[in-house]
Amino acid sequence: MTARDEARESPAAPTLDGRTIIMSGGSRGIGLAIALRAARDGANVAIMAKTGEPHPKLQGTVYTAADQIEAAGGYALPLVGDVRNDDDVRAAVDATVHAFGGIDIVVNNASAIDLSKTPDVDMKRYDLMADINVRGTFMLSKFCLDALRRSGNPHILTLSPPLNLEPRWAGTHLAYTMAKYGMSMTTLGLAEELKEDGIAVNSLWPATLIDTAAIRNLPGGTTMVQAARSPEIVADAAHAVLVRPSRGCTGNFYTDEEVLREEGVTDLARYSLGAPEDQLVPDIFL
Repeated sequence: MTARDEARESPAAPTLDGRTIIMSGGSRGIGLAIALRAARDGANVAIMAKTGEPHPKLQGTVYTAADQIEAAGGYALPLVGDVRNDDDVRAAVDATVHAFGGIDIVVNNASAIDLSKTPDVDMKRYDLMADINVRGTFMLSKFCLDALRRSGNPHILTLSPPLNLEPRWAGTHLAYTMAKYGMSMTTLGLAEELKEDGIAVNSLWPATLIDTAAIRNLPGGTTMVQAARSPEIVADAAHAVLVRPSRGCTGNFYTDEEVLREEGVTDLARYSLGAPEDQLVPDIFL
């Protein structure tokens, strides 16, 4: 029996079996974990990312991610493209609809990070964060709207934080805060704009630091992740949101812990990478 057969014989509970996801990024880290969790249900997953060839510092490409998705029980469509490029995003949406017949879920996962203070931020890095985080999230969501309106349970899920307007977050890393809050503003606005269409629009953010390549590549990152959780906690929370009826689940800024507790999961220790629960590093913006 294949992994796909096993996924389809799971107990009768809400699943993503047969549903189609398009995701920005996803060749590694949290995005890949979300894709693999969906694949275990038998979902179709289209991943658009720039990494078509191996990166010298980062593991994974869209093609290795696709192999893992297929091995987990899903159907994969690897798409090399830049979420900043209009033509690439349009082509990715069209290819996904052509391959799978539609789109049910958009996951805005692609994001750039630079925690420098204002005097130290290179303007090219500023533009990169603004273009990927804000413009990319807005554009992928926008280009998928026609397909989402044809879905029976459409969702947009963005990996961005609650809109916490405590001044310390802007004062700590203004450029990054603006970029991430731009993603969250997209959630806020689209949830209101699309509520009559029944398209759920939500954000999801980890309550603690998550072990990802982006964090490990930061100064001191390899030490920081020792007090982090694995990406699977975000993946399980994303799955729980995406199987919910869209008309009763929109405009929320969830944390992974909040979602899992709503699902009756109280023991989160299995997601930790070794540090006791009371010694985990909280994520920013909370």
